[in-house]
This record gives sequence, structure tokens and C-alpha cells, in this order.
Amino acid sequence: MKLKRSSILMKIVILALLVYAAITLVGAKNRIAAAREDQALLQAKVDAALQENAELEYDVAHAADPETIESIARTKLGLVMPGEKIFYDVGN
Repeated sequence: MKLKRSSILMKIVILALLVYAAITLVGAKNRIAAAREDQALLQAKVDAALQENAELEYDVAHAADPETIESIARTKLGLVMPGEKIFYDVGN
């Protein structure tokens, strides 16, 4: 009788340990998936920052070019060359 009780008790303990291990593994799997998503998001931000940095470095390197200065004057400042006429389309 004593042997049967200890056998049943041992089976219950082993089953409880297996259930605990399964729950722990599922939780770890979910945390790993969330960490991978975070990593992908952060990598996208790093890539965007590197791209912006490269563009800014290019702008700094070519800041003294006459074409760059003219482009900035036309697009950002709205300036025109002497004698040029600007036509605006108001048809829409």
C-alpha cells in the first residue's frame, strides 16, 4: 500500500514539473519573439539614422558647390536669377 501511494505521489510531482516546464517554455518563447520584434524596430531606426547621417555628410562636403548653393536658394529661399520670370499654375 505504501509503495502505491509513493508511486502515485511521484507521478503527480513529475506531472506538475512537466506542466511548469511547459508553461515556462511558452513564456520564454513569447519573450524571445517580442525581443526579436524590438530588435528589428531598433535596427530599422539605426539604418534610417545612418542614411540620414550619410546625406548630411554629403551636404556638408558639397556645401561650397555653386550648384548646391543655387539649388538651396531656389528651393528653400524662393530666389530667382536676374531676368527670370516665375509663372504659377493657378488652374487647379
